[in-house]
Amino acid sequence: MIKILFICHGNICRSPMAEFILRDMLERTGKEGEIAVSSAAVSREELGNPVHYGTQNKLREEGIPCGNHRARQMTRKDYEEFDYLIGMEQWNIRNINRIIRKDPEHKVHLLLEYAGDARDIADPWYTGNFDVTYEDVKEGCEAFLQYLIENEPLY
Repeated sequence: MIKILFICHGNICRSPMAEFILRDMLERTGKEGEIAVSSAAVSREELGNPVHYGTQNKLREEGIPCGNHRARQMTRKDYEEFDYLIGMEQWNIRNINRIIRKDPEHKVHLLLEYAGDARDIADPWYTGNFDVTYEDVKEGCEAFLQYLIENEPLY
């Protein structure tokens, strides 16, 4: 099973949004048993907090459930447990690398790299624009899923 960890600053907006969008895509394509998806934060600021109400509202609007997720911080051990560590912005990537110290297996990537556009996904906690963030995360997840289908031994 392929294991994916989406990572953002606090694990209440972008990374859980990506987690639940990709889970929904996997269910729709019948691949939910082949790929495990989770999310985490690089900071400790939101530990234990639920998904931000703006993310919850946007996912609900799109018909995507987000369950009872609680924010957690990533650890160095996550590098061993996950096949892909996907950040939402360059600042996340720097913090991921600080936590894991080395990336010899090249597991750390920016989500929109897979869409051919290595730009940051804006944090809606600051912008308040969950619609724009949703569109960027969805674009990244669609491209990432296509990458996995083309490059990983999925059954």
